[in-house]
Amino acid sequence: MHKGFVMSIGRSAMAVGVVGALAACSSGAASAPAETAPARAEVFGVAGYRGIAPGMAKEAALATGKLANAPVSVLDGCTDLSWQGGPAPDQARLAAEAEAQRKADDLNAKADEADRTAKQPAGKSAADSAKAAAKDAEAAQLAADAAMASADLAGKREERDKAFAAAGGASFGKNGLHELGAPAGAKTAEGIGAGSSVADLHKAYDARGLKLGPAGRFELPVAEKPGWRFEFTAAADGTVGGVSIVDGATKCR
Repeated sequence: MHKGFVMSIGRSAMAVGVVGALAACSSGAASAPAETAPARAEVFGVAGYRGIAPGMAKEAALATGKLANAPVSVLDGCTDLSWQGGPAPDQARLAAEAEAQRKADDLNAKADEADRTAKQPAGKSAADSAKAAAKDAEAAQLAADAAMASADLAGKREERDKAFAAAGGASFGKNGLHELGAPAGAKTAEGIGAGSSVADLHKAYDARGLKLGPAGRFELPVAEKPGWRFEFTAAADGTVGGVSIVDGATKCR
């Protein structure tokens, strides 16, 4: 073989090898996975959560697929729905709530009517006085029964509120979203969520008007949404047990 031809082949092979090596390096660099920034956790707040936002109707909220379809409570006319994967409806609890609601409504209506009747002017005869005394006694008994029924209903409300605070969800009244509860792991923009210390809650919000509300929950008005407020449920161990945003103007009944 011609000597020059051999040298030419050697140089060509070397060039091909270099080009191949460069191509391999280029290919390896291109196929290496690019580093991505960690996804930011969704903030729970007045803008909503998981696509459920203040002012949203129940039908629109259900259409997001983030909420369970069957209510876990309909006490006081509010329809409470769990987040997908949250607590399933407890039929015994639903029945007990419905009976407590019916009984309290019925006895309070009867007590009000009996009270109005008892206050009507009575005659001056002995028979009239006896009838008036009987009406007074009936009104007093109905008032006592109504008070007991109302206390039982209040207990059912407390159970419902504790369950809602623990698991979160969405509660709808006749005009749309009434309350949105944070699920476990969700936090506000200031990092407050279930498990945060009450001390940290005060640090985050005292300067913005945090106060203890009449229901025993800490409340914080939301300046961006007049009528809406944060509610923080405190647990017995000094931590936050639940976080929600509530519209005081939306009525359930």
